[in-house]
Amino acid sequence: MLQTFLQGFAVYFIVWWMTLFAVLPIGLRTQAENEDIVLGTVHSAPARFRPLFTFSLTTLVSAIIYGLWYVASTYFGWNLDALPQIGPSFSRV
Repeated sequence: MLQTFLQGFAVYFIVWWMTLFAVLPIGLRTQAENEDIVLGTVHSAPARFRPLFTFSLTTLVSAIIYGLWYVASTYFGWNLDALPQIGPSFSRV
């Protein structure tokens, strides 16, 4: 039971972390766009960072992705072996 929980948490953590980088630019306004550049910062720095919005959206999107993965793996039996093989097979038949 504990092992299953830890595996699920590990998958969710990886999905959450990857989703964070996809969500970060959503709604971002740079200092150059606002024409309010703080001395010592680059022009592309965020004018206002909204961590609550970013982390909430990341958690929501990650939960949806994780839920789809859970349903696909639990109820349909899809796993990494069901993905098409991209590289050549070096196993002997």
